[in-house]
Amino acid sequence: MYESCEERMVPIELLTPHLSTIKIPTSQQLVYKDECVLSFDNPESETGLYVSLTSFLGFGRNYVDHYYQKTKNAVFLHITRSKALAAHEDAEETGDGPEKKITRLAIGVEGGFDPEYGKRKYTYTDHYNVVVLPDYYMFPWPNDALPEVVKMSVQGIIDAQSPFKIAEMAALQGTWDGEKREVSVHSVNLKQLDNGVKIPPLGWKCEKCDLTTNLWLNLTDGSILCGRRFFDGSGGNDHAVEHYRKTGYPLAVKLGTITIDGKGDVFSYAEDDMVEDPYLADHLKHFGINVQQLQKTEKSMVELELELNQKTGEWNTLQESGSELQPLNGPALTGLNNLGNSCYINCVMQVLFRMPDFVQHFVDGVEDIFLNLPEDPVNDFNIQTAKVGVGLISGRYSFPGDDSGFQPGISLHMFRQLIGKGHPEFMTKRQQDAHEFYLHFLTLLERNSRHKQNPSDCLKLVVEERIQCTESLNVKYVRRPEHYLPLPVPVAAATNATQVREYEARRMEAEASGQRLDPSQTVRPNIPFKACLDSFMREESIDQFFSSAVNKKVTAKKITRLGTFPDFLWIQLKKFTIKEDWTPAKLDVEVDMPWEIDLKSLRGHGPQPDETLLPESSPDTPAPVYDEALLAQLLDMGFPVEACKKSLYYTNNSGMEAASNWLMEHMTDWDFANKFEPPGFKSDNAVTVDPASVEQITGMGFTAAQAAKALQATEGDVGRALDWIFSRAEQLDVDEESVPKDNNFGCRDGEARYKLVAFISHMGTSTTVGHYVCHILRQDAWVIYNDNKVELSLNAPKNLGYLYLYQRIEP
Repeated sequence: MYESCEERMVPIELLTPHLSTIKIPTSQQLVYKDECVLSFDNPESETGLYVSLTSFLGFGRNYVDHYYQKTKNAVFLHITRSKALAAHEDAEETGDGPEKKITRLAIGVEGGFDPEYGKRKYTYTDHYNVVVLPDYYMFPWPNDALPEVVKMSVQGIIDAQSPFKIAEMAALQGTWDGEKREVSVHSVNLKQLDNGVKIPPLGWKCEKCDLTTNLWLNLTDGSILCGRRFFDGSGGNDHAVEHYRKTGYPLAVKLGTITIDGKGDVFSYAEDDMVEDPYLADHLKHFGINVQQLQKTEKSMVELELELNQKTGEWNTLQESGSELQPLNGPALTGLNNLGNSCYINCVMQVLFRMPDFVQHFVDGVEDIFLNLPEDPVNDFNIQTAKVGVGLISGRYSFPGDDSGFQPGISLHMFRQLIGKGHPEFMTKRQQDAHEFYLHFLTLLERNSRHKQNPSDCLKLVVEERIQCTESLNVKYVRRPEHYLPLPVPVAAATNATQVREYEARRMEAEASGQRLDPSQTVRPNIPFKACLDSFMREESIDQFFSSAVNKKVTAKKITRLGTFPDFLWIQLKKFTIKEDWTPAKLDVEVDMPWEIDLKSLRGHGPQPDETLLPESSPDTPAPVYDEALLAQLLDMGFPVEACKKSLYYTNNSGMEAASNWLMEHMTDWDFANKFEPPGFKSDNAVTVDPASVEQITGMGFTAAQAAKALQATEGDVGRALDWIFSRAEQLDVDEESVPKDNNFGCRDGEARYKLVAFISHMGTSTTVGHYVCHILRQDAWVIYNDNKVELSLNAPKNLGYLYLYQRIEP
């Protein structure tokens, strides 16, 4: 029995030697039929995708031979995909129906900002063949002549759900875009007064003022009152919340957001959150409201947040929306698709692969990384990072897009799933802080670079802290490695304070009359870069510092400098802050970041000949005592345990207010969550180390001595010990007794002159919402990367950035 194969007659019995290796996927089996596990080739690529009938891993044509040579798994399902313009789609269609409306604080997901908006829609058809390597003998599918196990395996692959879809649904189980709400505990037995109040369908007004928008109907007594005042001065006059404080009536619904299916924006003042009221239709009926006759007329809270994000005008400025930008494509000009609030990942990865160290390690060295192909390449950090690097730099996936400038782009599905595994935030689809993701990625990179060259060494610097006891004047020097320089943003140093005050007065006057100023005319505080640098360099007071020179707690002075200067300097402007009500906010400022900087004034010089060092702590130094009740309360608030210990130590256990204030003031410190070792105190309490725990850690490439030391420092907890040991990998690789006082932890050092080569900007009011874009200097021209839109920048808005990458200027 024969079947045609590339115009040749091939016996079906060719499959017989391989039947014992063919497997049938179970419902729990992940089948990678959407994308190559080593590249971004997929069924739509010119050569299609090959899915192994043994491992169910997918491979592009460039890598399927390598997989076969290593495993001898020879039988694959070859998938190709064709597309055609959908018959119902008109090329002239420009409709803007309800499905186009933005209703979620997300990008690239249902209801959110749609990067595909405006593109023509297509229908897709998959084509299948069974292929046998190494000669690529091909058998068409469907095919009754195929052995039964082959048919069952192929059908199982075709029917299997996409791993990307499975991961997507898992991420959506959390409150990934801030919109999912819990059912209020007050909704079931809500008290409603029989006071005869009937609510008219129109003509609503606040009972305490003249506002006719942002009105909330209290579901207990039927009062209509205005909502809270927003952080920017807009919104209501707080009459609804004042009413709750007087009456205790917990639930209110925003008028104008109620829909015919009995949904609407419900706020629980008692729970201080937006909630679900499953009985809302019945509660409204009490006041004569028939939801089937209502129409939604007011903006929802999500829509208002979207509006607040965009009203400042920074969205247009940072995306250079007012300019006709030239689309780009080719090597190092590859767009990244937004997977639903993944813009923070896209920007960080684009910038990291601007640095030669990352390109050399993951792109030039990709063959070495792929050489020993592991059984599970999907969950191999180095393989998936190399896949990203090659995808970005090679140009293989960078093609011109449609008239809107969008490239087809590549999607970091596997990388995102791997990088977020086990992380409470990055495993979700919520918007995240790009800087936190940068640090998270470097931590994983460190863990996967044991005894290997780490490309992040080009970013590593030494921080030098000089601490002086104010009574003895003795000093102490502390050095540690870091990967970024955080700079405060002193708003009080604005050079245009008068203009800002005048603008704010005009804005408030306009909004009081129901108008709005042109966002393009926004006046922001303009902060000189030197003011940020001076703020970082200023002397800081440390209370409750234990001085071993006078054997008591004193006030100390601390100065922070840099012990080394890296090849690339990552600068974070500390724009994100916490307001008085503990809610996150972003400073809407401009910082005059220079194109070139000289930071030699930041260099530390270590102990000087005329300085006396603080002696080592005496044996009778008292151990710190933490108020257990206060510690428990602080932990309940979600702060890291080591940070809580610091707050109690430095506030002398004086109470919750002092400790919480200390935490709020120091939560952006470099070492906020690091293990706390009180100044001058060294514990003599040895922890009995479990040999099994030592063996578990040594299995990851560390020595028994290093494992024991980490367990000693973390009270025997393996999880904490791993975090401890990975954060000190550089120190542990050297015999600590032989480390000189000026040890640089293997950091590179050189001139302190730099030029700006990339920056990441954030649009929105806090890290939990909004959008990120990045600008990168490529061959003396600035390029803007806005997810899968890559264009030549005409006016790089460097003064509105958040994260900056500077490269050393060689002499």
